[in-house]
Amino acid sequence: MNYSVLQHTWSDFSLQIQAFINKLGLASLSLACDHAALRVNNSQTAQALADEFALLGKIISNNIINGRPILIIKLSEPMMMGTTAIECVELPFPSDKVYPIEGWEHVELVFPSNAQTCDDLASQLIAHVPQLADVIAGKTEIKVKLSSPKGDNERLANPTIAFKANGICVKVHPHDIQKIIESEQANSPFTVIGKLTRD
Repeated sequence: MNYSVLQHTWSDFSLQIQAFINKLGLASLSLACDHAALRVNNSQTAQALADEFALLGKIISNNIINGRPILIIKLSEPMMMGTTAIECVELPFPSDKVYPIEGWEHVELVFPSNAQTCDDLASQLIAHVPQLADVIAGKTEIKVKLSSPKGDNERLANPTIAFKANGICVKVHPHDIQKIIESEQANSPFTVIGKLTRD
């Protein structure tokens, strides 16, 4: 897995994501996409990709979330998903979980909201897209996961709802990842930005 492979697979992945967003009924909301996320199975691959992406932008966050390093890279030139520009890439270093396919795994959409919990976010989403009621209630083939991933220094609550089907995943949360990073850095006396180093 390297950057050239990611370039080659992006077109098909982004088309599948756009089709899934349409199926969910989210396309009508014209939500911004703050980042696309990768999944890799070993630290060497993750570090090599981090080095490649560092040449294409700037690592704006290197944080420990759920026990593992996760990098956020802001690209010098956004990736395009149809007419939507995506400025950031999320690159998690591997956990114990082994993914059947390495590469692009999901995108995250920003649904502007003051929701503090996943239940609040779900209610607000359903108010805008009523068809999501059955999806979130587990009455369709689409898998739904509610979570609140949080870095140690983050101050903004960012509840997240993940929709997954046929190996494609779209997540929705209230705050742009760059706003989350700003809140995290404002709350910490130490800001870790740059290349991840290993002891």
